[in-house]
Amino acid sequence: MSSSASSGSNHALIATSVQTARRGRETSRPLYQSRVPAGFPSPADDYVETSLDLSEHLMGKKEATFFVRVAGDSMTEAGIHDGDILVVDRSVEPEDGSVVVAALDGELTVKRYEVRSGYPYLMPEASGYDPIPIRDGQELVVWGVVQHVVHEVS
Repeated sequence: MSSSASSGSNHALIATSVQTARRGRETSRPLYQSRVPAGFPSPADDYVETSLDLSEHLMGKKEATFFVRVAGDSMTEAGIHDGDILVVDRSVEPEDGSVVVAALDGELTVKRYEVRSGYPYLMPEASGYDPIPIRDGQELVVWGVVQHVVHEVS
């Protein structure tokens, strides 16, 4: 996919670390069948449904999956925050509405890919950031589609 937009450094995703996904030793942990209510507490069911290996759960195609750490706050309304780790799949074709990691004229960014009136845009999801129209002559290379976001709860 090629195209692009006016990119300022405030829209950049800084790849502080990019790692190819690989499965290591099995790290399965119990997955409880009962759901945890986010409202009023209820008595816990101690019933284990199965085990869950997060690597297996987060990576569709491990050969096409990579991780990248986010720097910046232009996607906070999409649940993507500074310091989060994105799980990105290169084998997934971006569609209108996909959150993508892309290089726009050589600068990495994470944005929502949208098509408006037949023209592609990279859309931030935080106030204070403008949509980035992809203009003729610019180069947009989509590295992959974000599948999951890993962040700490503090």
